[in-house]
Amino acid sequence: MKEEIIALKNNTDETDELKNQFQSLLENLFLNRNSAILSKDTEGLKEFYDLTKKVGQWAYENETTKIQYFSNWSEKQGAKFDRINSILKVKKVKEKETNLFGVICYVSTEFYYSYLDSPSEQNRFKLGTYHYLNLRKEGDRYIITKEWYTDPLADSLTLENIKSDEIKEYILSCKAPDFTIDERCQKAIDYAHTYCGVSDNEEFLFKYNPSYRNFNPEGGDCANFASQILYEGGGFKKNDYWNYNKGDATKAWVNAQGFKNYIVGSGRGSYIAKGNYQETYKSAFQLRPGDIVAYEKKGRITHISTVTGLDSKGYPLVTCHNTDRLLVPYDLGWSNKNIKFHFIDIYY
Repeated sequence: MKEEIIALKNNTDETDELKNQFQSLLENLFLNRNSAILSKDTEGLKEFYDLTKKVGQWAYENETTKIQYFSNWSEKQGAKFDRINSILKVKKVKEKETNLFGVICYVSTEFYYSYLDSPSEQNRFKLGTYHYLNLRKEGDRYIITKEWYTDPLADSLTLENIKSDEIKEYILSCKAPDFTIDERCQKAIDYAHTYCGVSDNEEFLFKYNPSYRNFNPEGGDCANFASQILYEGGGFKKNDYWNYNKGDATKAWVNAQGFKNYIVGSGRGSYIAKGNYQETYKSAFQLRPGDIVAYEKKGRITHISTVTGLDSKGYPLVTCHNTDRLLVPYDLGWSNKNIKFHFIDIYY
């Protein structure tokens, strides 16, 4: 798959007409996918996939599993999704063989949700995904024969249906707290929302800060981005242990485990709680914008997010890289029982 993406990126023969054609086709695809999440009906998606091939069947089944995950999460949350909108940008198109096209596109999807006891209070978040698709023309339509993308829910697609009245009742009983954000913390939040890759500012949509190296191809950019938020936005000073210079970064700057260890060990932050979701979901309501959520899998910290907001119930919303998130509920995509959360209070 990686070799196919590189070959497609290197192709420069596609025309604007071809890209525009697939822009329209893919916008229709994502409109139908989003409708399926809202309706929880996956049957209508079958027409978009080549179900006679294993990779086409797998792509379809992956979408059905994701739709079920969203249903499970909203049931646990005591919430419902009200509408979902996607913005996409086709980057490359290549006709690989007659009537078979390879396409690379970026997608920013915005989800609107409300809690069952307060339907008039809208909450929203954005997820960014990077897609590689093969589409075959059959008559007057195209069907997906293969699809790969950076999936924000990859660590939770095996999530069992959470049926906990206690969790739902607790979340619904909460209210967003009154709090004041100081200037340093606000600058950190503003930086995160600008360079997260799915910015509300169209000028920065699908873009990172070009002054920094993107470490996604080398294993992940989440700690690098969290470090940028603290340094560029929050005004934390670099040192020998936590440093970035001309593309080179220390372990504490760019590695998720190293970042968490440094923040806690240096005294720049301290623990609020850690444990699996059942053990920590009540403590999550102590998090405030500017704080950190670290995610542990198999004994190692594998991801770092920054809290940049709270929803209408005071539920923490995080912003991060790989995959790109803007104001996403902190556990969305991380709710499996083998995931442990580390909640860290940052001292601005």
